[in-house]
Amino acid sequence: MKIDFTQGELIKAIKQIDSNPDLKRGRHSSRYDLIYKGAKYPPILVLSVANEFKGGKEITLSDFKNNIEIPFKILRDKGFEVKEKSLNNQKDYIEWSKRALSIQTSTKQQYVTSIENLSKIVGYNIFERNNLNEIIDLYEDLLKEQKNKGGKYYEEERPSASLKGWYSASVKTYVDFLKARKEDTNIGNNLNYLLFNQQEFIQSIRNSGLNFDPTIVIRFIASLLTKPFVLLTGLSGSGKTKIAQSFVQWICEDDSQYKIIPVGADWTNREPLLGYPNGLSPEEYILPDSGVLNIIIEASKDENQHKPYFLILDEMNLSHVERYFADFLSVMESEDKIMLYCGTNRKSPEGVYVPPFVDISKNLFIIGTVNIDETTYMFSPKVLDRANTIEFRIDEASIKSFFRQPSTIDLSVLKSKGASTSENFLKLASDNHIVPNDIYADIFVKFFNELKKTGAEFGYRTAFEMLLLMKKLSYIGTFSDNECIDIAVMQKLLPKLHGSRSKIAKVLDALILLCLKDGQSFSIAKNEEISSENILYPITFEKLVRMYKNALDNGFTSYAEA
Repeated sequence: MKIDFTQGELIKAIKQIDSNPDLKRGRHSSRYDLIYKGAKYPPILVLSVANEFKGGKEITLSDFKNNIEIPFKILRDKGFEVKEKSLNNQKDYIEWSKRALSIQTSTKQQYVTSIENLSKIVGYNIFERNNLNEIIDLYEDLLKEQKNKGGKYYEEERPSASLKGWYSASVKTYVDFLKARKEDTNIGNNLNYLLFNQQEFIQSIRNSGLNFDPTIVIRFIASLLTKPFVLLTGLSGSGKTKIAQSFVQWICEDDSQYKIIPVGADWTNREPLLGYPNGLSPEEYILPDSGVLNIIIEASKDENQHKPYFLILDEMNLSHVERYFADFLSVMESEDKIMLYCGTNRKSPEGVYVPPFVDISKNLFIIGTVNIDETTYMFSPKVLDRANTIEFRIDEASIKSFFRQPSTIDLSVLKSKGASTSENFLKLASDNHIVPNDIYADIFVKFFNELKKTGAEFGYRTAFEMLLLMKKLSYIGTFSDNECIDIAVMQKLLPKLHGSRSKIAKVLDALILLCLKDGQSFSIAKNEEISSENILYPITFEKLVRMYKNALDNGFTSYAEA
């Protein structure tokens, strides 16, 4: 990619950023600043804005093959100063706290504020100190002195910070952060790569002509990180296949790592996915034309464990999913292997060795799309329960935006742009550690008790996957606790909910009240009068209201049809 600018063109870009600070959103540089007249700017953003002025596209670091020296040389050759940021652990500490601290988001924010205020008292920025013993000494001194009213840590404008122990509690977490970083030296240097640059993916799909709500993109990625089976449901043409296709093209090195398979209406067994042993030749195995078995075998090889592989099953409900997908559903839970044949070893007619057993390796992800209409087979709650189910809907604002700025789609601009972060994507996916949280437990138990009344209560697997999903959402997103709960309930609890009006109406009513801050009673006729400020979980609330209306109109409702 040949990029060249005059100094004047770059200054024009800087002035444009000054006049429109929103351009910096999602484009901040974590380690470097371009310095101009004492102000700091993200270096790549300056080049990107300058390129757009010349009629070009937006530029990201991936356009330079993630080599910072190339863009920085362009800027320095034009007389600009590019400097590494002063060492400050605040951002790394915040990201670490999202993963490591099982406390409310508001408490984590209070810890950051407490450390900032304490820094003013001690006369140095605590976030710039890396000497573990020095911070431990500060912590021990706080334990001794902070509760002395009028002492060196006491301030009239914020007495509770010292008297109630906020200072020591926050510094203790910073001690834990420094210890964790000592054990894992990558926590500071490679944090952006640990998060595998999901913001860059969001920007890349915009460059391709797609326009997804960033929230749905983060939900999709977090769901893959939680469990390697994700279902995308909704209206035909709402973007389900495109978001899956764009992600795999972005993160894979080449197209040998993924397959997009349209499910056939004539699929009555597993053969379209796994093939079959030739009954007339004891040494031959017929591979499926879909290429699914080839992907499974490649993904399981030792030399490929550092690469993600993807199967995208398009329109899964064109046939009964239990007929052709039962083996996959079984081994996902048992972590067993799928038996292809018994007896002597077999090869395909092309000479490819086919093992008697295959397993679904940890680096293989399955994404299914489900179009909701009258011509397809509805998924059973059992199948929906085994996946993270994301519903795609098109609202008035989205369709208006499209009509105002329709765009053609070019997915070729995504090709392998995120391949350098694929290993770290797998590392995030392999982290299955969760920490107990009493607040979440109390909320989910309330939902459990209501779902139990209609036989749709959840088990240990679902409970674990909800907590893990919330953890992954906090890894890569900026969701509040209530937003994480909302997404977890929508994706893991509601898919099992179905039944007749007489069976389910009272349960839906009770679940809707759980979504409100001060709900005493619910009337479907007056649901439009409920203010948004009174809704704790808006995604779940909207879905439950639709299910409620469906039950009243048709005498029956389910997650898939509402």
